[in-house]
Amino acid sequence: MSRVAALGLLLVALLATSARAGDEDEMQGFIVDNTISHIGHDFYSYFADRLRATSRLDFNLVVRERPDARWGSLVTVEFERQVMYRRFLPPNTTELKDEAIAAADLVKQQIIQRKLQRLLQDTTDLERDEL
Repeated sequence: MSRVAALGLLLVALLATSARAGDEDEMQGFIVDNTISHIGHDFYSYFADRLRATSRLDFNLVVRERPDARWGSLVTVEFERQVMYRRFLPPNTTELKDEAIAAADLVKQQIIQRKLQRLLQDTTDLERDEL
């Protein structure tokens, strides 16, 4: 009987876990490095370190870079396929760490605002995916 009871408790725990997962089956906490140059990699490193130190990372981000010989590197940060940060970094950037930290703080605030907007969005007539 104890074996059957233990198996039943395990089944209930598994059902509760799968019910809670629901919409959030997606893996979270990734910051994808899609940079090319040394400047881009350094920016990504400082940016990711700052976010990991100040946030739970319950979201995914992509850091992209498009180098340009004239202007430096165009760095963008995307959240759910939307650009949250975009800036040209000159090739001789001396304040790269400060820029990356400011970008991480800005992106974190924008993600928080976007999540709050979703929570406050009126979806009585339509589901979120229909909007």
